[in-house]
Amino acid sequence: MEKTSKIYVAGHRGLVGSAIWRDLRKKGYANLVGRTHAQLDLTNQQAVEEFFSMEKPEYVFLAAAYVGGIMANSLYRADFIWRNLQIQNNVIAAAWRHGVKKLLFLGSTCIYPREAPQPMPEECLLTSPLEYTNEPYAIAKIAGLKMCESFNLQYGTNFIAVMPTNLYGPEDNFDLETSHVLPALVRKMHLAKALEDGDWTAIREDFDRRPVEGTDGSAPEEAILEKLGKYGITKGRMTVWGTGTPLREFLWSEDMADACTYIMERVDFKDLAAGKGNEVRNCHINIGTGTELAIAGLVRLIADTVGYGGEIVFDASKPDGTLRKLTDPSRLHALGWRHKVGIGEGIGRLYRWYLGK
Repeated sequence: MEKTSKIYVAGHRGLVGSAIWRDLRKKGYANLVGRTHAQLDLTNQQAVEEFFSMEKPEYVFLAAAYVGGIMANSLYRADFIWRNLQIQNNVIAAAWRHGVKKLLFLGSTCIYPREAPQPMPEECLLTSPLEYTNEPYAIAKIAGLKMCESFNLQYGTNFIAVMPTNLYGPEDNFDLETSHVLPALVRKMHLAKALEDGDWTAIREDFDRRPVEGTDGSAPEEAILEKLGKYGITKGRMTVWGTGTPLREFLWSEDMADACTYIMERVDFKDLAAGKGNEVRNCHINIGTGTELAIAGLVRLIADTVGYGGEIVFDASKPDGTLRKLTDPSRLHALGWRHKVGIGEGIGRLYRWYLGK
C-alpha cells in the first residue's frame, strides 16, 4: 500500500474498524474512506455496488460484522449467520468486480472446532464440530475466509483472511445484553462498585451514556435496580455467568490493528499458498497472543482494576461456552509480528477509556 492509496475500512466505527482506522492514520495513510451503517447498509447489494463504483477503493479492510457475546449469539442465531453472510458476500464480490488490489477479511477464532487441539493452529479448521452457542456466526466467518481463498484461486485476487482472538479496547461494545465477556465484565464491575458505594450519581451517569433496555439515568431507583438485578448486580454482590473455569485469550484491539496493517503491507496470498500443492486451503492467519487465563482470573483482575470489594458469585447453571480457545500464532510470529500489550495493562487502559466516555 502507498501512503496515498485509497483505502476503504468497512466498519470503521466499531471496535475492530476504528482501531484499524487509527492505526492507518498514525502510520501516514491519509486517503481513508469510511461509511456509517446509516450511510451504507452493507447487507444491501445494490448500495454496496454503487459505493464501490463511485469510490473505487484500491485496498479494503473488511472489519464490518454483526457481533455479540454468548447471550446475543444464543438469542439471535438467524441474525448472526444471515447478516454476516450478506455483508461478506456483498463486499468481497464487489471488491473483485471493481479490481481492488488487496482485501483483508477479519474473522474470529470461533471458527475452530469446540474440541480443537490447544493451541489452535490454522490447519485444525473444519476437523470436527463447532461450539453450538456461536455456530451460526462461526459458519458465516468460515464462509468468508473460504470466499477469499476461492476468489484468489479462481480469479487471481489477493484477498487475505485473518482470525483475531477475543478483542477488547477503545470503542468496545458495553451493552449488557450483546457485549462480549470482557467489556461486559468491566461495565458490570463498575456498576457493582458504584452500587456498593451508594454512588447513584455514577450509576445514573452510566445509564445516561448507555441506557439498559431503554432505561436511562432519569428512571426511578427501583427501575434501575431491577435492570441491574437482571444482569446479576445487587448491593455487595455480582453474579457472573458460568463456572469461571473456561480459559480465554484476549488481545488489545490496537495490537490487532497493528498486525492487520503489517500483513497488508508485507504479506500476499501467494506467500501463504506456497508449498501447499494441489489442495490450497487454510491460508488464513491467526492473530493472537498465545497466552490465556481463566474467566475467574479475568474477573478478579477486573475487580482489582475497578476497586470492587463485594462478593462475586459464579452461576454454574448458565453456559460456559467453549472450555478453552487458545490460538497458535506461530504463522504470524514467523512473518515477524508479535503483540505488545499484556492483559493487565490492557484492562487498565480500557477502564480509563470507559470512564472517559
